[in-house]
Amino acid sequence: MTRIISGGAGSLALEVPGAGTRPTSDRVRESVVGALESAGVVEAAAVLDLFAGSGALGLECLSRGAASADLVEKSPKAAAVTARNARKVASALGGAPARVHRASADAFLRGTTQRFDLVFLDPPYDLADGDLAETLGLLRAALSEDADVVIERATRSGEPPLPAGLRWERSRRHGDTTIWWARTDR
Repeated sequence: MTRIISGGAGSLALEVPGAGTRPTSDRVRESVVGALESAGVVEAAAVLDLFAGSGALGLECLSRGAASADLVEKSPKAAAVTARNARKVASALGGAPARVHRASADAFLRGTTQRFDLVFLDPPYDLADGDLAETLGLLRAALSEDADVVIERATRSGEPPLPAGLRWERSRRHGDTTIWWARTDR
């Protein structure tokens, strides 16, 4: 069972889309979002969750005090689950602003004028490095001056390609998954 771990919507159960998604485990999500929260990155942040699946990463941030969350999911079935989860969290928090966009990550990034402080990318593990590089290149224009970018990839995939304007902060391996944390270059 996937759930919101902490904050105003803590312990709230979330739906998980069926086939075709790979939800971030509660253990990994707690490690990542807990570290971001400790670093002061989550509070009042505009959060973008690309390849959202259930929306758990962005919704976890809302529960812990983020200002807003945009959840982007291409699959119609997964986007419907994400929307239901966003409504549950909004209800628990008294109307927290979560917006669900049924679009590919690249299409959303090409069309947005918003700027985000914290971005999660949890693409399918089989997404080619070149495709991820293209998405990260499009993302750069949607980042605030002091943005953090968290990428979840299969450990076997190695270090993701970063575009100019982003620099690596750290990485952490969680079994078959590695979390990569980057920041905008000032």
